[in-house]
Amino acid sequence: MNDSALPTTTTLRAIAAERVKKIPAEWLIAFVIALVHLAVAGRYDIFRNELYFIVCGRHPDFGFVDQPPLVPLLAAATQLFGDNPWLLRLPAAAAAAGLVILTAWFARLLGGNSTAAFIAGVAAGIAPALVALTTTTTTATFEPIAWTAFAYFLTRAVVQGERQAVLWAGVVAGIAMQAKYGIAFWIAPLGIGVLLTSARRILAWPALWLGALVALIVGVPSLIWQGLHGWPFIEVHANHLAEGVNFTGTPFRFEVIQLFAMNILLAPLWIAGVVAPFLWAPLKPARFLSVGLLGATMLVFLAHGKDYYLFPVYPSLFAVGAVVLAQVRPMARNLWLAGALVVSLIVAPVVLPILDPPALAAYLSFSHLAPPPSEAAAVGAPLTQLFSDELGWRDLEKQVASIYHSLPAEERSRTAILAADYGEAAALDVYGQRDGLPPALCGQNQYFLWGARGYDGSTIIHVNGDPNRWRRGCDSVEVVGQFGVPYAMPYENARPIFICRGLRRNLTEIWSRLKRYH
Repeated sequence: MNDSALPTTTTLRAIAAERVKKIPAEWLIAFVIALVHLAVAGRYDIFRNELYFIVCGRHPDFGFVDQPPLVPLLAAATQLFGDNPWLLRLPAAAAAAGLVILTAWFARLLGGNSTAAFIAGVAAGIAPALVALTTTTTTATFEPIAWTAFAYFLTRAVVQGERQAVLWAGVVAGIAMQAKYGIAFWIAPLGIGVLLTSARRILAWPALWLGALVALIVGVPSLIWQGLHGWPFIEVHANHLAEGVNFTGTPFRFEVIQLFAMNILLAPLWIAGVVAPFLWAPLKPARFLSVGLLGATMLVFLAHGKDYYLFPVYPSLFAVGAVVLAQVRPMARNLWLAGALVVSLIVAPVVLPILDPPALAAYLSFSHLAPPPSEAAAVGAPLTQLFSDELGWRDLEKQVASIYHSLPAEERSRTAILAADYGEAAALDVYGQRDGLPPALCGQNQYFLWGARGYDGSTIIHVNGDPNRWRRGCDSVEVVGQFGVPYAMPYENARPIFICRGLRRNLTEIWSRLKRYH
């Protein structure tokens, strides 16, 4: 064979470079975002809510007290071969990357060029609040991509007259309802936006109502479960409202937090997305999206929602605004995007587990970038609530396992392990399997429905309870230790572990008194 006929290294590099140039920019951005998420996914341990979702998913059902079934089932599926934070966060990394691509496609759908798609994709990838939501696998993780997908298909129907798109919107809405009920905050105002704008013509399409039926069929099983169990989800949130645990604050505070959470330099992008459809004819079909943002903001605020409840609306408005800002002169546009990237890089250690706890504590103290608490439970977080709630769970389990196995075998066989909250109980369940711990008991949320599991209360190892309160109902109470690690949440640090022996009333009889839907 003639060696001269083979392509040279230079030629191969040129071919590769040419092929890379043909890859849409949003795919390259998504690849980088996925790599960043995966690079740090296992640096901290499993988050409190993730532990809880894993345990719920190991008890498959059509619903749970405080969430639909999809995320618990997904979380449990990632842990089939043992607890692994990195595998648990794979779906979150995929959601972050997918959001970049979808937001860029959204900009193209609205008539944007490759520059608009690039702007939209970058914004969706670097907005600190969106990064934070996709750092862990929780019910909020998939809201940005689900809300954006719903708006995308609805916009395809409005802009392109594509009737099949409303069917896909229905599928997305139904699946999203099986992950978190919060999409109702987006569907309702978008529906009002459709009604109030020229998009109302799609109301005459039979396909639209078929799509609504699809959404109902896909999403209704968890609602039926809620109804059969007395609507515990509503009870949970009614308790939140009654106790004022969500720090929604004033309208000014709420909007300021939104501005900074999404990166203050990206504000012109989504603000343009709200305003431009009313001022620039090419974007007139997107007016219903602007109404949707305004309506969603009002709904979340009036419902006293947490700050992050509104975060999933912004990628849709990034797409609209990108079409406008792509028209700005390249020099000004590039400087603005570079500035936004710098801001997000400065905030990155606050939303991604880049620094270890001592370094993060020092960074937060120096930079004053710690986010304000959005709920009572976040007050006093040494780091951020997210990262502080990823610390100490394995230490807790090891301590409880040591106490449990120190008991005589006869007593151990009838010993219940009772935790004060679902985070502690879930940590004991997830990490305690290898140490032979029995299923934990807890009165909070889904754990309450699982009951006392047949234990009579003759011996109880209680984690984070009040020994003085239990002395009134037990023959003896022995404090055997306390748990906690540096930088954990205050209510999970220096907390007691005690043994109650001889509960004077059967645990099953008093179980209803332990109920805490919160």
